Amino acid sequence: MPPSNESSPTPDTFILTGVPGMEHLHVWISIPFCCLYLGALLANGVLLATIWAEHSLHQPMYLFLAMLALADLTLSTTAVPKALALFWFRAGRISFGACLTQMFFLHFTSLVESVILLAMAFDRFVAICCPLRYGAVLTPRAVAGAGLAAVLRGFCAILPCVLLLRRLPFCGPRRIPHTYCEHMAVARLACADIRASRWYGLGLPFAVGVLDLLLIAASYALILRALARLPSRAARGKALHTLASHLCVLLLFYVPAAFAALVQRFGRIPPDVHILLANLYVLFPPLLNPVVYGARTRQIRDRVLKVFACPRSCDL
Repeated sequence: MPPSNESSPTPDTFILTGVPGMEHLHVWISIPFCCLYLGALLANGVLLATIWAEHSLHQPMYLFLAMLALADLTLSTTAVPKALALFWFRAGRISFGACLTQMFFLHFTSLVESVILLAMAFDRFVAICCPLRYGAVLTPRAVAGAGLAAVLRGFCAILPCVLLLRRLPFCGPRRIPHTYCEHMAVARLACADIRASRWYGLGLPFAVGVLDLLLIAASYALILRALARLPSRAARGKALHTLASHLCVLLLFYVPAAFAALVQRFGRIPPDVHILLANLYVLFPPLLNPVVYGARTRQIRDRVLKVFACPRSCDL
């Protein structure tokens, strides 16, 4: 008789249980989740379509924004459809390979977004502090290189997390108290020492995130010093307006990510609160990032109206 899934060292499947203690509310919880997800798809889709259609937006700043929109779509699509299937159809079963794949893309996308935000800060630094060299520094090749560097760094950083989990034996329960496969939620099911997985999963992303934040802070410090020397109040106001949008996106990304990572490893908040907050991390930034830039950046706002309003006016 073959060994059961409950006792095999490498499990066939895990079972996602959703929000602990709130199983009877899963259908109601799914309503805002679905609305936020559809809103994120629509907002990022409109932003990508606008940047694609408008040649005047094929500039480094907007290309980085398109990369951010793609990363946001990947982040939310990796987690939310499976959560909705769990809420609506109780489809919590997920294979071991699919679980590791979902975990990889969740954390990989977060690291990619961090590099993109750093590249956006560098773009503003060059535009404000070295405007005459902007075209020579941020060439299409440099923009593509930044995107490739983001992907390679995220891949190399997160792959060891997956390999560390694959070597662990799982000889106990297969139930994951979450709506998606998060690194430590899976690691805690192992019946072996998980210290290496725990400290790598915490140390490397935080080290990478802190490095990116320090570089972003240095860029902002140099930008603010350059702005203080500008004689024109209008020029200072325009530059600060753009920086405010970037700062909003930074807060939307780094604050929930740091909170979710720390709570998952050290926190003592109720599990249902933690899992709801973890899901908001994959919903709110993808929804609000394009809204923040679309509402605060006149070029994008005007081009969106042009792209989506022109066909109607032409028909008339």
